[in-house]
Amino acid sequence: MDRLTSLTLFMRVVERGSFTAAAHDLSVSRPAATAAIQALEQRLGTRLLQRSTRHVQPTEEGLLYYQRCQSILTALEEADSMIGGALSGTIRVDTVGHLARTILLPALPDFFSRYPGLNVHLGEGERLVNLLREGVDCVIRGGPLPDSDMIVRPLGVLHEVTVASPAYLAQHGIPASPDDLDGHQMIAFLSSRTRQVLPLEFTTRNGLVERLIPARLLVSGAETCVEAARLGLGLAQAPRYRFEEDLVTGGLVEVLSDYPPAPTPLSLLYPSNRQLAPRVRVFMDWARELFSEFFRQHTP
Repeated sequence: MDRLTSLTLFMRVVERGSFTAAAHDLSVSRPAATAAIQALEQRLGTRLLQRSTRHVQPTEEGLLYYQRCQSILTALEEADSMIGGALSGTIRVDTVGHLARTILLPALPDFFSRYPGLNVHLGEGERLVNLLREGVDCVIRGGPLPDSDMIVRPLGVLHEVTVASPAYLAQHGIPASPDDLDGHQMIAFLSSRTRQVLPLEFTTRNGLVERLIPARLLVSGAETCVEAARLGLGLAQAPRYRFEEDLVTGGLVEVLSDYPPAPTPLSLLYPSNRQLAPRVRVFMDWARELFSEFFRQHTP
């Protein structure tokens, strides 16, 4: 294995915390990965990785070496692109599933046309992943963000609505205000971050108020919550774009429109301690352009 490949492999082992995961990412065998790192440590005359049965982490020398390798490989990628070489490699992105299917996927042919040498690994999730540990370059998340050492780039704001099915409203009535929810039910959504049920939110002249009303159904998936609303199982709140087709066809009805939920900020995040490779930078620029256009089209 040549030196450049060995450096790339070493960085991936540090980021993934696993020889097996790093070997899989770079399409090499586990024994070949182990042998390459051992040869690298022998050449340098120092141990770079501390191995245990569950995890691999860099030693103090290994962390310094990782940071230096990161600068070298990023500079090399930038040099290649400056001289006219096409960008190549895989960008690992993690985002909310519906955003991936509704916004990113339809636009990816344009991205691939612009950058034919780039591939995208698109993961789906709600939690704030450990980017280094899981080998992710950047994530797109909605809502308030916990304190972290990641850099945050705002993408825009998702406007939220409260909806219910016609059948549900025929049975329970149409509430006139947030204080008119006696006898109503909500579809309780369990946050993957806090493991708590999210209350319904309403913006009033006195500020934001929250209401926890009875719920017979508790869900932890956004798609399940939307489908439950269609089936008449309770009031639900989510970004308006999630319900656009249902609101047009009459499958769902917006209620309490004078008391909208708080809007949800959408953000792009990446590690502050990692130099952005050109391939990641062009994806992030493209994504910000894409979401900027989306918000222009979906602002009430």
